[in-house]
Amino acid sequence: MTIFSKIIEGQIPSFKIGENDKFYAFLDIFPSATGHTLVVPKIETDRLFDLPDDYLDGYLTFCKPIALAIQKAFNANRVNILTIGFEVPHAHIHLIPMNGMDDVHNLLHKQKPGMEELKAVQEQILKHL
Repeated sequence: MTIFSKIIEGQIPSFKIGENDKFYAFLDIFPSATGHTLVVPKIETDRLFDLPDDYLDGYLTFCKPIALAIQKAFNANRVNILTIGFEVPHAHIHLIPMNGMDDVHNLLHKQKPGMEELKAVQEQILKHL
């Protein structure tokens, strides 16, 4: 069982942003930018394109309101989708607010916010959902 499956099942706490029958969205605790959110399928599949078609069909539809809420909450120019990540063998999408190409350089510079800051970020996003 991956760490993401443990988060989905509530065995590991998370700052949940959204959930439906197929997906679970939560804050990255080591974000590249404030509002950085992970969206994971509720089934364990290592590679994104190995997911069943009904998951692939619904992934962006699930992400859309979350991305728009992140964009509003942090006044971002846009929220980009990245599928990087080899540390956890569980397909996932990163939703990362960005304002320009200079933000690309920050992707590998992870922040280490405290629990109170993460809770405040969660509340800001949820306020716009």
